[in-house]
Amino acid sequence: MNLTISGHHLEVTPALRSYVTGKLDRITRHFDQVVDVKVLLSIENQTEKEGRQRAECNIHVKGNDMFAESAHHDLYAAVDDLVDKLDRQVVKHKDRMRSHHHQSPKRLM
Repeated sequence: MNLTISGHHLEVTPALRSYVTGKLDRITRHFDQVVDVKVLLSIENQTEKEGRQRAECNIHVKGNDMFAESAHHDLYAAVDDLVDKLDRQVVKHKDRMRSHHHQSPKRLM
């Protein structure tokens, strides 16, 4: 898995980097065919303080590309919300890929 964490208008500290990688382990625990992950952390210059810190993520998995974004007044809370969104998308994708077709009882014998 290729992981790229970049910051826009902020410096990505080692503590922030380890926090994001620790949270993204939850996604690889659910679906191990993750090819590429790109995370963009940014601070926007808005007048209101709510939703100023943003976290965006692009995930390339086998068969699909996923995108999620989250904004919050705390960057760590934005990362938590982002990972929750991505986790739901990955589980839904994994469920779609799993074959739900069963052989009819007549053909089993």
